[in-house]
Order: sequence, then C-alpha cells, then structure tokens
Amino acid sequence: MSRTFWDRVSGLYDLTQWGNRKVNAAAAARVEEMIPEGANVLDCAAGTGEFSLAAAKNAASVLCTDQSEAMLERARRKAARKGLTNIGFALRDVTALPDPDGTFDAVIAANVLHLLSSPEIAVRELWRVTAPGGRLILPTYLQGKTGTAYGGMIKIYQGVGFHYEHAFTPESYRVFLEGLGLAPAAVEVIPGRLPEGIGVIEKPL
Repeated sequence: MSRTFWDRVSGLYDLTQWGNRKVNAAAAARVEEMIPEGANVLDCAAGTGEFSLAAAKNAASVLCTDQSEAMLERARRKAARKGLTNIGFALRDVTALPDPDGTFDAVIAANVLHLLSSPEIAVRELWRVTAPGGRLILPTYLQGKTGTAYGGMIKIYQGVGFHYEHAFTPESYRVFLEGLGLAPAAVEVIPGRLPEGIGVIEKPL
C-alpha cells in the first residue's frame, strides 16, 4: 500500500473500523495481556495507534511507528488525550527497520501482513529486532474467513484504492508463520464480522 493512500484516509480510518469495533477492541485487549510488565515495545504499521495505546498500559516504553505521518499524528493525539507519557513516535518502514538486532522485548505489527506482497520480509525484519526471550505479536485480519456482510465493506475500500494481497484463514496463516522456520507459532482467532488471527512467535533465549 502506498503511503499516499494511508495519508489520504487517515482522518476517516477509525470511522471505517467502526463496523468491526468489537473484534478490534478484543484483539487490542488480548495484545495488552501479552505485553510483559516493564517491556520495551515496538509497534510497526501502527496506524492511529490502537495497539500502541493498549501495549502502553503494561510497557515501560512503546515506540509507535508507521509510514504515514498523518496516521502517526492521530496516534499522538490519542496518546495525549489519555495522558500517556511512555509512547514515542517515529516514521518506519516495516520491511527495513533501523533498529539494532534484539532491541525490543515485544514487537507488534497489526493488520499489515495481509497488505504486503512479500509479508515474509516484514516478519523476518520484525523478528530480527525482537530480543532473545521476547515475543513477536502479529494480529492479522483473516479475509479468508470473511462473511458477505463485511465483504461489502471491503469492496467499498477497494473503490478508494485499498487492496489486500493475502486472504489468510486461521490455518493458512499458521502455516505461513511456521513456514518461515523462526520458531513454533501459535494463532489465536478473535471471531467476528472480520475475524482476526493473533499470531505469536516466542524468540528463544
């Protein structure tokens, strides 16, 4: 997806997510539970910051990143409204991170892998910056399980320039993650109109 598209839709992004708000809220709450107390966290392709804000409740620090400055500005405003002071913001490309190996205790990249033509490049880069003993958390929409109700909304998105590269099911998503040969992967499904699969890979010490 081009940066131009996300800059253009940043003001409406949260509104477009309203129809799937129960899934999104449940996924963010589940990710919050997965963040160790006092962890240093990286959130890539963070959009307007839903998962960064959730992670901040347990983390010592969260770096909220995206390729769209307009999206990050909305995330900044949300964090300020909540009085959160442990979140920083930076432009990042999820496929080419500047951070040293093993920098973060927990790394999140939510709802982006299905948009990438080569998601394995992003996962390997996210894994690189995950610390030994750390956790890579990859919530991803499961378009392969989408019913007709939300399928209509996806067609509307496509009309304004949105498209996705992969229609994962729970099984195909797990197979994709396992096939990277990083470590055993688990996928937890949040059911709903547009289900979400939360992939988790633990990095050995």
